[in-house]
Amino acid sequence: MLFTILLAAVLLFLLAWRFYGAFLDRQFSIDNATPTPSHADFDGIDRVPAPKPVLLGHHFSSIAGAGPIVGPIIATVAFGWLPTLLWIILGSIFIGGVHDYASLVASIRHKARSIAEIAREQMSPLAYKLFLAFIWLTLVYVLTVFTDLTATTFVEDGGVATSSLIFIALAVGFGFTLYRLKLSLLTSSLIFVPLVLLATWIGHLAPLHAAGVASFTGLGAGRFWSVALILYAFIASVTPVWILLQPRDYLSSYLLYFSVLGGFFGILFGGYTILYPAVTAWHAPGLGALFPILFITVACGACSGFHAIVASGTSSKQIDKEGDARTIGYGAMLIEGVVAVIAVATVAMLPHGASLAGQAPMAVYGQGIGNFFAVFGIPHKLGSSFGLLALSTFILTTLDTATRLGRYIFEEFFGMRGSRSRFLSTAATLLLPLIFVLVTLTDPQGNPMPVWKAIWPVFGATNQLLAGLTLLVILVWLRKTGKMSFYVAVPMLFMNIMTVWALTQLISQYGFSTVGIIAMVLFALALVLMVEAVRTLRRSIWKHSAGR
Repeated sequence: MLFTILLAAVLLFLLAWRFYGAFLDRQFSIDNATPTPSHADFDGIDRVPAPKPVLLGHHFSSIAGAGPIVGPIIATVAFGWLPTLLWIILGSIFIGGVHDYASLVASIRHKARSIAEIAREQMSPLAYKLFLAFIWLTLVYVLTVFTDLTATTFVEDGGVATSSLIFIALAVGFGFTLYRLKLSLLTSSLIFVPLVLLATWIGHLAPLHAAGVASFTGLGAGRFWSVALILYAFIASVTPVWILLQPRDYLSSYLLYFSVLGGFFGILFGGYTILYPAVTAWHAPGLGALFPILFITVACGACSGFHAIVASGTSSKQIDKEGDARTIGYGAMLIEGVVAVIAVATVAMLPHGASLAGQAPMAVYGQGIGNFFAVFGIPHKLGSSFGLLALSTFILTTLDTATRLGRYIFEEFFGMRGSRSRFLSTAATLLLPLIFVLVTLTDPQGNPMPVWKAIWPVFGATNQLLAGLTLLVILVWLRKTGKMSFYVAVPMLFMNIMTVWALTQLISQYGFSTVGIIAMVLFALALVLMVEAVRTLRRSIWKHSAGR
């Protein structure tokens, strides 16, 4: 039963890639003869053409992170596997994939500008400033949640911490070999991919234990790793993309590919059955009603506004030709959907009420991957560590990319230029995440809770609202250029309705707490942006009618 569901999901994704992806190609008039921004505006730092496999690795690594694992696991535990699975499959194909592909193409057609800059050109200066603020806030939440999740993983499994440090060093070596020694991509891959797998084994043999880290630093293991990760994000984000970002993302993609394949074949040959209920409740304690909370809990893996930031922030600056856009944009979203389905499977195989289901999503995922790898004789602990290493490397990728994008947005907002601004804007972007991970946050009842858990509802709402607003900007662009737009309009309406509905519930639940106030600000920003979009569409329709 579990394998049947996974196979059906993969088959649907392949059919979507073949037929709906081709439909989107035609709608966007993809043309390989048109120079992309990486060639037309090459600068050797941010705008550098990348081979399709390398850019797919970067884009997929950047968008995947912990999102398609954490959100689906939380939702499956709360609501059951069936509604979560349906949202992942349908969302990835008709909403998330369209959102990602359209964002990438729109940015390419606007000289690799951000979604905020596209909003300014297509709507108004006010929309531009509001969008910049919205995106920057989204990135702050991304950095906060993923820093805390990674630090927690390093504390719980010191082997993952060791392997992650080795992986960063290997990524730098891979970049040097590929771009400076001029070895081919194939040769470099044959050298470094096995070394990445070896890093997992070394971490298993020589873990960095939390007690030792805590006693050495005096900060406590969790806070030490949080500060270290913030420092890593700072260094990585101001470094040219060829040194760390491109090679690390390419290598890390192999980790997730291997973990996905391990999960797929583990489910195939493991004989696992579904034990968890298809539907557990229509209203989950601590979360809320399935409609609309499911659609903000599962963001990455179905639809995520963060993907638009990546697509228009880094990927559009590195894409070699327009024909690569379907693979990079739509294809990466479908692969992420597979990751999300496997995450659902790690819960579906558990009995209802199992103690593991109540643990952190990272622990559930690690145990599940360990079970899948054990089918092939790999020790459960090693398999679990490999799964967590794959996850942590993707989170590191997200931290780097999110910080770099936050730097771009901050510079845009204040009109900052020059090498000095790169460092100042990066520091400004990382300041709030640093404060969040060092303070103690509470739930609506005043009880202490992990940072990631406290921030997740706001992160999900912000992320999904950004997706809805991005689709709104793209709709305006398509309408103004005279292109057919129903394939964007329907997802746009759905995402905005569900997210605004969820925000009203968060405001009611959290009141004037930190989370509640943030929800109010987001709600206000969204309403103003929607009004601006409606005004622009009305003007466009009026001009079009007057010109007849």
